[in-house]
Amino acid sequence: MSPDALTPQAVAGFLSQNPQFFEDHAEVFATLSVPHPHQGRAISLGERQIMTLRNRIKEHEHRLMQLLQHAGGNERISQSLMHWCARMLAEPDASQIPGHIIRSLGDQFDLDAVALRVWGLDMLQDSEFAQDVSPEIRQYAADLNQPYCGPLKGQEAAAWLAIEPVSLAILPLRTLHDPAPIGLLVLGSADTQRYTSDMATDFLAQIAALAGAALGRLAQRTPQVA
Repeated sequence: MSPDALTPQAVAGFLSQNPQFFEDHAEVFATLSVPHPHQGRAISLGERQIMTLRNRIKEHEHRLMQLLQHAGGNERISQSLMHWCARMLAEPDASQIPGHIIRSLGDQFDLDAVALRVWGLDMLQDSEFAQDVSPEIRQYAADLNQPYCGPLKGQEAAAWLAIEPVSLAILPLRTLHDPAPIGLLVLGSADTQRYTSDMATDFLAQIAALAGAALGRLAQRTPQVA
């Protein structure tokens, strides 16, 4: 093999294809030295391998800690979601459910501002929760197949919040019996990173599904004829 053919790739390929090389030539392995990754000195190949393994172990430990933290955070969120849902289920007066939705959400998840508007629910047609709902709002909800998360972009629904948000989430609400939206739940924040366009919306979709199902109790249904 010519010296020009001894490229780093060729040497790496040879060692990968001949793992017994260092076993057959143990004296080469023992005498090889390589540069220290952080200091201006040479170290043995064995010491360099140990350092590499230690770094990999530290990376795995860091990753494990992140997974444990995420698991703990998800468990807390699940507990808060259960308590919020339980409060709605325990409410005997269905007309109080809208108030429960916004108050309990704010308490359980430490939200800056929450607003709820509904339409098409006979038992709430004269309530505060049915006010300020324009045809444009209803069309926006119909076009919203999943929660919107991101910066304030002049959304009309943001005017329902007690504060002017920097970021917000807008959740379309539907009952279990009708695919058409019956309302919007708006979560606003003064933190630009609270609701971002690249965040996962699975949890928000669960909130929307639960709120929509609870609000379905306020819809008058046509009794079935026996």
